[in-house]
Order: sequence, then structure tokens, then C-alpha cells
Amino acid sequence: MLRSMLLAAAMATAFPAMAADDPVPGLMKAADVPGLAIAVIRNGKVVSVKAYGYRDVEKKLPLTTDTVMYAASLTKAAFAYALMGLVDDKRLDLNASIATDLPKPLPDYEKYADLAGDERWKKLTPALLLSHRSGFPNFRFWPPGKDFDDKAPLKFYQEPGTKYGYSGEGINLLQFVVENGKGIDVATLMQDRLFKPFGMARTSMSWRDDFADNNTIGYDMDGKAIPHKQRGSTRAAGSMDTTIHDYANLVAAMVRGDGLSKAAYATWLKPVVRIHSVQQFPTMGAPDSNDNDSISLGYAMGVGTFDSPRGPAFFKGGHDDGTNNVFVCLERSKDCVLIMSNSSHAESIFPALLDATLGKTCFPWYWEGYIPYDQPGLKGQPVVPNAHPACPR
Repeated sequence: MLRSMLLAAAMATAFPAMAADDPVPGLMKAADVPGLAIAVIRNGKVVSVKAYGYRDVEKKLPLTTDTVMYAASLTKAAFAYALMGLVDDKRLDLNASIATDLPKPLPDYEKYADLAGDERWKKLTPALLLSHRSGFPNFRFWPPGKDFDDKAPLKFYQEPGTKYGYSGEGINLLQFVVENGKGIDVATLMQDRLFKPFGMARTSMSWRDDFADNNTIGYDMDGKAIPHKQRGSTRAAGSMDTTIHDYANLVAAMVRGDGLSKAAYATWLKPVVRIHSVQQFPTMGAPDSNDNDSISLGYAMGVGTFDSPRGPAFFKGGHDDGTNNVFVCLERSKDCVLIMSNSSHAESIFPALLDATLGKTCFPWYWEGYIPYDQPGLKGQPVVPNAHPACPR
């Protein structure tokens, strides 16, 4: 009922103009989401930035548009966009082996010694790493089909370049190559290419002391409080702290193509692999599916892509315990929505919020694992291939 009311309201008036009939508080209450922020972009311009609920429930501290939130894997999309500037400058060749940049073989570095004797590392390129075709698991300590193992070696579980398999390990490897092979500090790169030019004053790749007065406490699926982690080092796969205000500026810049040549921008958004897995996680071993064939679900250089009823779209999610984030952009109209939350429950209202702000997009919510709060029967159930098409024909 609440979801139908939401969609009806969205048809009646533009989401940013909603006031008394704003559906967000009701959705948050229904899904037990303590804090959520949402930004709407129309024609490449940020038209609305709002924050709801609490950054700290116990202390009753409100979430604001300047509250520092954990970006999680939204970091990956930002990193990829910054790297495309290096492509423009001819300082990075997306299709060259990482062996051409590193001063010594990858296995000679202690962090990657597990790959000794496996020459397939030479097949890896920036394009393969950005589009999640490395063949690595998400992280080495999550080997496919096994429980967490902090002593698991790094190894290939798929032939590099053959298939999509989401991998933060691969993104961090690309950071390693950029820093150790090209001498480019990634934190400085992000500051110079993104944070300064796009007005992201409260964004950093690691913790800053001035974030201490206004940052989020996260809340897991059981409502347990998770203190904000003060990350001391840069990780391209997900160390960024930011605000809804700052990251909205970045998403608007991304959908406009600011800072990149037309050629580099087109390359950033060009799908290079089709995705047939029934869900994104686990990253390997899940059955294939035809669920998203009708929307041509794929991956480009750091962002997911699909065909919406209004043309091509790109997106990126960010997930951790106590953190749920996503943005979706429609390329032709340059309309986007960015949602950030300090709750593990927030993903359950993402499908409704995306529909309310962008209309019907055919976003692949089941593939992302965004089980709607009003469909609890799907939660915790075995994945079912070919049962959840994003956009039925």
C-alpha cells in the first residue's frame, strides 16, 4: 500500500518539490531505516539535496546534507573517473598490460607474491581491472564458495578477460600499479581531478580530523551501532568519506562529462562485458540468468550499464555493514538520483525511491540484491534464475 502511494505521488508532482506528502519518512519507518540522504539531478544540475533521520540514533543527532558518510564502493566509480583524465593525458593506456608500467614483475612485490609461477597476471590491463574481468574474487580473503579466510592466497578463479566477476581486489591492484608503476599518488589524484574542481570540500580518501564533529554511526541488519571507521590509508576500492552534497556534485559532473574529452567520456561509459549472473554477489559461482538480457546489463570502466526505457543508463552501488549507497543516471536526459544511508536496511527502499525520482528505469534491483521491504518473502531465499526480469518484455 505504501509503495503504491509513493508511486502515485511521484506521478503527481516532481520529487524535489514534495513537502507534506514527502514519501521518504514513511518508507524509512516501514523499513526501519534510521538515516538517509537523497540528491536529485535534472539535466545535469543538482536540484534537490535532502537528509532525513539520524546520524546517531542514541544521541538523537540529525543527519544533515553535510554529514560525512562512508562512500564504500562509490569510491570505485570516482577512482575510475579520475583515471580517465590520465587516459586523456596519455599517461594511462587502458589496454596495455600492467607489466609495462611496473618496474619489476608483479609477484616480486610481497603483496602479490602468491601469483609467482602464474604468468596470467601479465594479461591484466587497466580496462580488465576497471570492468571487473580480472578473474580475482572480490577480495582474496573471500575465496569463492568458502567462508572468510584471512590466510587465503590470491589467485585467479576465472581466466582474465573472459567473464564479469566483481573484484575490489582488482581495483586495489590498479591503484598499486598507478602508484608504484607511474609514481602517481591516488589520494592526490582524486583531490586534484575531482574533489577540488567539483566543490567536494568534505570529501577525502582517508579520515580527516575535521570530520569528527559531524559523521555517521552505521546500523547493521540487527540495528547494532557501528562506529564510523577512521580509515588511515587510501584504498581505491572503498576508503572514501564524503557527504551527500559533495558526491551529488560529482555525479552531476559525471553525467555532464566534465573534465574529460568526448572520446575519454565515451570510453568510460562504453559497455565492454555483458553480465549474465543472476545476482552480483557472490561474485563467482552463481548460476547464469536471462533476467537482464532485455536491458543489456553490462559493465564499462568502473560503472554498471543498462538500457532503460529512456535510453542508456549507468550506475554504481556501495555496500558495507551499516552503509547502503547507490546512484543511477540516465545519459540522454542527464537525470540522476543519488541515495546514501547509514543503515543496512536502506537497500530495501531503493527500488521505490528510484522509481519515484526517475520513473520506470528497469533498474536491475534483484541482480543488485535490493530486495524490496514489501516483498519479505524474497529475503534469504535461494536465488532463482530467470524469475526476476528487470524489465519484462
